[in-house]
Amino acid sequence: MSTQQRTPVADLSSLKIEDHSRKTSNRGKRLGWLALFLLIVLAGAAVAYRFKDPKPAVEVTTARSAANSPQQALLNASGYVTPRRRSSVAAKVTGRVIEVDTDEGMHVNEGQIIARLDCAESNAALASAKADRIATQSSIEDLQVNLTNAERELKRTQQLTEAGVSTPQALDAARTLAESYRARIGLTKQQVAAADRKIDVAQENVNNCTIRAPFTGLVVSKDAQVGEMVSPISAGGGFTRTGIATIVDMQSNEIEVDVNESYIARVKPHQRVTATLDAYPNWQIPSHVRTIIPTADRQKATVKVRVTFDKLDPRILPDMGVKVAFLGEEQRRATPGNAAGVPKALIPSSAVRQQDGKTTVFLVHDGKVERRAVTLGSQRGDDVEVLAGASEGDTLVAKVPENLRDGQAVEVKQ
Repeated sequence: MSTQQRTPVADLSSLKIEDHSRKTSNRGKRLGWLALFLLIVLAGAAVAYRFKDPKPAVEVTTARSAANSPQQALLNASGYVTPRRRSSVAAKVTGRVIEVDTDEGMHVNEGQIIARLDCAESNAALASAKADRIATQSSIEDLQVNLTNAERELKRTQQLTEAGVSTPQALDAARTLAESYRARIGLTKQQVAAADRKIDVAQENVNNCTIRAPFTGLVVSKDAQVGEMVSPISAGGGFTRTGIATIVDMQSNEIEVDVNESYIARVKPHQRVTATLDAYPNWQIPSHVRTIIPTADRQKATVKVRVTFDKLDPRILPDMGVKVAFLGEEQRRATPGNAAGVPKALIPSSAVRQQDGKTTVFLVHDGKVERRAVTLGSQRGDDVEVLAGASEGDTLVAKVPENLRDGQAVEVKQ
């Protein structure tokens, strides 16, 4: 007996949603809508916060005193301290040194003896010149006696000639003899004068054996010792000195700098200068331009400028290295008729803003900014003078943002 397979029949009545499943689905939908709503609220809050006016963070600066601020340097250069009067004292004659009365660091006065040379030969020449003069002077007396006798003979010959006893030839001979003695006396007197000049020359040679200081100053170098030969010219294969000592007038110390010819237009006579010695880097010495040498060095493309110290100091020594700063226009000072032109403060140029045709700055008070119009003066490098509108000690926005407004709250960057 075969078993007949029965085809299953679909029973739709058996398909249904349980009540607990229907409740879970409704709850999920409500949670989804709630989550979407919260997301929309949060997004709106974020957008509102983003477009809300926040406190901008700004950098601040303090207005400085214009009176105590150094002037802006237009040009910096390096040079050396050089005296206008420096002398390497040498002898005018060649001789051996027998005495040296100076040493390094010694102060000498003008005309003071600093050395002596062996002048035995010069003294002998002087004595010989004096003896020649004495001998020449003595011959004048002998010629004078002969002239007196010749004049007597001439007078007698004239009388005899007039009486017809003597001849005219004898008279001419007597007259010639008298005139000859007169001429010889005149020649001898000239020889005495020449002998006097020879004495002067010999005396000068003797004086040249004594070396004196040409001016008041300080001995910075002792170049010869006792026993050495000195000469006004180099000789002897290096064994002969050409100088006795080097003297410097310390009151003539000044600065010599080479300025590039591209910047020489920034330098003017009497321009204010600040000098700083390499030996004393924290000591700024007030100075001024004395002169600009009117020629350029074609090899270095520089122009030499000489700077004078306003006040000399014993610490300033020749050949010291020095740095100089050529300053700009001298700072204005208060006068009864120029009170408005006196700078009250210095502020950075970045703190200034042009708005509505006015020059303004932003002052910071209690976390808020105040826009204020200012009157500016001269530029000093990265700073500018404030003539009105701000005072020393005011706190300002150093770099003004483009959207900064008057009365806006700000956050100060630390």
